[in-house]
Amino acid sequence: MEKYKCLIVDDEELARRLITRHLNQLPDFEIIASCGSAIEANSILKKESIDLLFLDIEMPILKGTEFLKTLVNKPKVIFTTAYRDYAIESYELNVIDYLLKPILFVRFYKAIEKFLETQIVVKTKEDSTSNRMHIFVQSNKKNIKILLDEVLYIESIKGYIKIYTTNEKHLIMHSLSAFIDKLDDRFIRVHRSYIVNSNRVTAYTKQDVEIGRIEIPIGDFYKKNALEKLKP
Repeated sequence: MEKYKCLIVDDEELARRLITRHLNQLPDFEIIASCGSAIEANSILKKESIDLLFLDIEMPILKGTEFLKTLVNKPKVIFTTAYRDYAIESYELNVIDYLLKPILFVRFYKAIEKFLETQIVVKTKEDSTSNRMHIFVQSNKKNIKILLDEVLYIESIKGYIKIYTTNEKHLIMHSLSAFIDKLDDRFIRVHRSYIVNSNRVTAYTKQDVEIGRIEIPIGDFYKKNALEKLKP
């Protein structure tokens, strides 16, 4: 499976090490290079195809913001800086996120999720030959067609979602909250970790829903809405 290619640019070695350590915890990301200046980064970008650029702002010779303005074919960018003063300018440059040092992993991961939202596109369409609704999930540069009536349920697992169908399972790096917004009304959020296809529910109580032999809990926060939608 093809990985997202990353470039780290920061004049501070400790900062580069921290981002490297964070990225090493994410199996779908590959560090192509880590360098200390915009000049060095420019030579790398001319030779390599980069998906995500981690870019410091306050660097000698050429600031990160000025460097970004010079790029014609821009990768997606996450600014990493010790200064709050560039927040407005970063917004105008349309970067993915603006991380303040020291960067904790939990905040870093939120920025990664924002990047993934730009990479994973879900489109719901009707199949012209069978009149069955389907989605194309673009993940890791591969498009996967999933027929919605074959989806049983969707589970959130540590930053990923697993889509269970009648025949297959698909693991995608995505958030459950963002994914349900792209589905139709047959899909119900019943728990912080689960979405179910209501057409596939075979039984339910106030505590759980059943899809065949599979039992899925109903969370208190989602109970009222879920039970209303499950009513015949």
